[in-house]
Amino acid sequence: MPKTKPTMTRLAIVLACFFSLSGSASADDLKPEALAAYNHYLQLTQGKIDTQLAQATPYLWIDLASQTTHRDAYYAELLKGGVVIERLETLDNGNPIAAPGALIHHWIGTVFIPGANLAQTLEFMQDYDHKKDYFRPDIQRSKILQHQGDDFLVNLRFYKKKVITVVNDTDHQVHYHVLDATHAWSRSHATRIQEVENPGESNERLDPQGHDRGFLWGMDTYWRFQEKDGGTYVECQSVSLTRDIPTGLGWVVGPFVTSVPRESLTFTLVTARDAELQRLAAHPAE
Repeated sequence: MPKTKPTMTRLAIVLACFFSLSGSASADDLKPEALAAYNHYLQLTQGKIDTQLAQATPYLWIDLASQTTHRDAYYAELLKGGVVIERLETLDNGNPIAAPGALIHHWIGTVFIPGANLAQTLEFMQDYDHKKDYFRPDIQRSKILQHQGDDFLVNLRFYKKKVITVVNDTDHQVHYHVLDATHAWSRSHATRIQEVENPGESNERLDPQGHDRGFLWGMDTYWRFQEKDGGTYVECQSVSLTRDIPTGLGWVVGPFVTSVPRESLTFTLVTARDAELQRLAAHPAE
């Protein structure tokens, strides 16, 4: 125990120094090859998702584990209020997809909202103007810029603090599709991601896209919703692009960079479930 605090202090100092120095744009610029690799990854991933949706069943990812002992364990965890998170990877003909100078993160998670039907869940998910109220501190601003039918253009300002503080201002194109009374899906693609310097100050400014410290260069989410078991299951598949880990600093920077996508997805799902439960409790159906 006596060694733990000094060790963590040294780690915090190293991380803070490294990321404060990483502001030099030339070292962390998003390479065209990395963006191309990310787009290729998304194309293959979306192809797999389209195939799964066309097959209709099984609908949720956790049901794909039906031939293993995991499925029952997953459902047991969800029904008692937990969250199921797993790492995924889309391969190209069996081979990993490399993004030069960057990392592709791919996670999938599920929660269960007891007592919520599909319509109520979708109403909550589409309430983008109030995301900042539900998802603080991770979302500091939220606004619907355009809305027509099942399509939304929304602005979200993300905040993340882990030794250092990172704020990104983003726009997302979101599409919803209701399959039937108990099944729906949505997709969200970030059309703009800019890191914010001096957020909230008089000298606040946005860095050019792809010319920043590289904490978030790409963000796409694929959602599925299924009403059953007296509530609604909410599944989110998250794919994101960040800077690579510099050579020689993997032991220090690696855990930081790779942990944030999982933590963010977990926070999003758990907070969405809890916020919807509170909303339903405050406005019970008559």
